[in-house]
Amino acid sequence: MPDEQPRPHTGPLTDLQRSRIDFARRDLENARATDLAQIDAAGLILIVERLRGRLAEVLDLVCEITDTDA
Repeated sequence: MPDEQPRPHTGPLTDLQRSRIDFARRDLENARATDLAQIDAAGLILIVERLRGRLAEVLDLVCEITDTDA
């Protein structure tokens, strides 16, 4: 929402939180580096499912860090 002011995170991330972010970054980098035109339908579905899971994980992490229940 454009009217919402972000609440700053006041403490450092835990090792687990950093790892979760790192896994999401690596999955995104791998998907970006993949030539999607060369992958069959099953491979594309696997990529989409992996990224969808990572998106859910990162959104959970954002809620965890900001103490929100979105």
